[in-house]
Amino acid sequence: MNHQFKGEPVDVPVSIRWLNPIGSAAWDTPIGEMLHSIKQPATNVEVVSFDMTPTPSHLEYRSYEALIYERTIAVARDSAQQGVDALIVGCFYDPALEAAREISAETVVVAPCQASIQIAANLANRFSVIVGREKWIEQMTERVRAYGQIDRLASMRPLGMGVVDFQADPAFTRRRIIEEAQRAVSEDRAEAIILGCTLEFGFFDAVQQAVGVPVIDPVVAAFKMAEALAKFKKQFGWKPSRVWSCEPPPEAELREFGLFQGPVPIANSVSF
Repeated sequence: MNHQFKGEPVDVPVSIRWLNPIGSAAWDTPIGEMLHSIKQPATNVEVVSFDMTPTPSHLEYRSYEALIYERTIAVARDSAQQGVDALIVGCFYDPALEAAREISAETVVVAPCQASIQIAANLANRFSVIVGREKWIEQMTERVRAYGQIDRLASMRPLGMGVVDFQADPAFTRRRIIEEAQRAVSEDRAEAIILGCTLEFGFFDAVQQAVGVPVIDPVVAAFKMAEALAKFKKQFGWKPSRVWSCEPPPEAELREFGLFQGPVPIANSVSF
């Protein structure tokens, strides 16, 4: 039987936009450099952050997270208008993910928590998440439950560290992650580990060697998921659905309400 379909080759160029959802460019270049090091040759990467003053430097609290929803949705709509193939909302809470997807037209929208869980579920039956503080556990557990993977969650292990602490002393952070990951494997019977913050980037390889199970870096997971889905879109025509629960708001209403008429709330953009 001859199975043929019309489609562009898998190495067709795609564009990926990573959104750091705070009003600071501090992590735009470091994350962009990491993404550049793992991207496929034909992939174009842009890292952006908000035009947002004053701004929190992290989203550890729900009240901080709520402040960035409107801007995230605006960036999702702009990504569609600019022809971006995939947008990543770069926070492990996956803030405004569903709303961003609703208005993103043909732009695929990916977020780190969901991407990490999906990858872990293909590698192990049970996983643990290494989080910064006890505060995070309730909200992240809600996300795992919403994604239908709560039965696979072995534990959430807090490091006693805030977001801004992770890259301040990399050696200390790496040691603490290894300690909690080893406990997750030996005591909680985790078969894979997920690092539960995007600023835990860069540690997975050392942790993986130390604990002997797959260790998922959420930055890598979200980016490679977005890159693959962007390729799928180009090759197979697998675009975001726009019917029933995926229906976007009518353009006529957006014009009537005067929405998305101002400048896109992006202050910094770096391309790789």
